[in-house]
Amino acid sequence: MAIDMSKMRARKQALENRGNGGGSKFWRPQDGEQTIRIVPTADGDPFKDFWFHYNVGDNPGFLSPKKNFGEDDPLDAFVRKLFNEGTEDSVRMAKNLMARQRFFAPVIVRGEEAKGVRIWGFGKTVYEQLINLVLNPEYGDITDPETGTDLVLHYGKPAGASFPQTKLTPRRRHSPLCDETNGGDEYCAELMENIPDFNTLFERKTPQEVGDMLDAFLLGDEGAEATSSETEKYNSTTVPPGSTATTNSVDRAFDELMNA
Repeated sequence: MAIDMSKMRARKQALENRGNGGGSKFWRPQDGEQTIRIVPTADGDPFKDFWFHYNVGDNPGFLSPKKNFGEDDPLDAFVRKLFNEGTEDSVRMAKNLMARQRFFAPVIVRGEEAKGVRIWGFGKTVYEQLINLVLNPEYGDITDPETGTDLVLHYGKPAGASFPQTKLTPRRRHSPLCDETNGGDEYCAELMENIPDFNTLFERKTPQEVGDMLDAFLLGDEGAEATSSETEKYNSTTVPPGSTATTNSVDRAFDELMNA
């Protein structure tokens, strides 16, 4: 049998991607229409969720020790204290600092199969769309490698909307995850063996590290030097000036993702 050149091209592109550090493990939709396929996982549940804290100074988002791992931490205690105070300022600040839930699933993007399986992150609205689709008997197991269903994803910001929106439309016909045009069964098996490990996607911070970030956020360098008791730090009822008035670029990006 003659060599299959389409398989060879797919392998070459995959090799080049790995040689460049493998590219990003994450995928984010671009404006317009894309077709994706959710990839099955060994545990039978392709949907994972994590809780993140944002808006703690200039720090990027990080996993909540309390929500994800059941570890008590100063930030969780501080947020609950702010809610209990019940003032307009304290509740606003609590909402800015509280952990936010985000969902993830492994996908391949049609036309970009050689980039391998990547992780797509989305908010609750998209998650609800996916769960309703999975439970719809008209489609069955949309992740099945042989009889699953591709999803057409429409992404963009409608006129007058504050954030981009995502609409999912399943293809009318079932299709295999891989066929001869994108590497066939052998390449498909390779994709399945290289799904990113969800447990290593995000750096896990200790409660002490979270406490240090909260300390710096609340008091700044001068306040941290003037106060030595952690009890005093986290029992403070003072809202740092300007902490709820604006959001930085990281916060705005997170808001867009949460509302996607």
